[in-house]
Amino acid sequence: MAMPLRQSIKVATYLAEQKLRRRDKFPLIVELEPLFACNLKCEGCGKIQHPAGVLKQRMPVAQAVGAVLESGAPMVSIAGGEPLMHPQIDEIVRQLVARRKYVFLCTNAMLLRKKMDKFAPSPYFAFAVHIDGLRERHDESVAKEGVFDEAVAAIKEAKRRGFRVTTNSTFFNTDTPQTVVEVLNYLNDDLEVDEMMISPAYAYEKAPDQEHFLGVEQTRELFRKAFAGGNRSRWRLNHSPLFLDFLEGKVDFPCTAWAIPNYSLFGWQRPCYLMSDGYVPTYRELIEETDWDQYGRGKDPRCANCMAHCGYEPTAVLATMGSLKESLRALRETVSGNRE
Repeated sequence: MAMPLRQSIKVATYLAEQKLRRRDKFPLIVELEPLFACNLKCEGCGKIQHPAGVLKQRMPVAQAVGAVLESGAPMVSIAGGEPLMHPQIDEIVRQLVARRKYVFLCTNAMLLRKKMDKFAPSPYFAFAVHIDGLRERHDESVAKEGVFDEAVAAIKEAKRRGFRVTTNSTFFNTDTPQTVVEVLNYLNDDLEVDEMMISPAYAYEKAPDQEHFLGVEQTRELFRKAFAGGNRSRWRLNHSPLFLDFLEGKVDFPCTAWAIPNYSLFGWQRPCYLMSDGYVPTYRELIEETDWDQYGRGKDPRCANCMAHCGYEPTAVLATMGSLKESLRALRETVSGNRE
């Protein structure tokens, strides 16, 4: 686990505080979507399917920052759409960093080199660039040639300027253990990004491509083979050891989608960003008025093939905190991979 030690300590302290306050539901990270517009048309995403009037909307800075503060989460993932299309995205980031929130700005990197001057390197801030494969595979997934090369150039420039750079890679049933190994080797060894996040693709209902999402057993087999030969311990993966165990099928967990809530132009989304069962205006209403027990594999048929990090990484983190053995294991991996 390559999370910087300072961030690991803050998250651990936050979790301990929630336990002392006897809170059974609380956010680890807020997924903030200040717009839905994007400059790409990825096959696995349906955000740009919203009406034109919605795609023109941009969330005010005060609303975006206020939602994060309302939740109390120590970390924020800013997505969309493409957040660099938001004219005040730098101010949203600046205000959150000033409040010592760990901010990950998710981007396809098409605008990153152009917008980079608006941001300043900080231990509380990282660009999270979406990379789904090497050149041909990535460009096919985003339906546009040249995107991979631009993303690589942007990552190199961001690293040169002293920014933390992470990546997010989604894998489909068209992937093989070899394609997973190839892209993660490239990101880890050649580009030397700070951290890498991986996720099996989930059948997001508005996505144009509904044929290439992974099932549970496919996911387990894919990652079990990709992690073999010491790859898992060598790669700087931004996940808890127990979540990686989960992807391999060594353990199983219930879904805790309430720990990674989504806030967008419509409000707080029930139950997670992958499913839309309505919206509420406040985080308290989301937590208190959602029947969380009805969601998850074996409960809601829409969840049958989901192994996405938004539902299961929090469960793994909480299970880690509840076990001395697993806490020590995570600490060892954090210290050995620490890159502060």
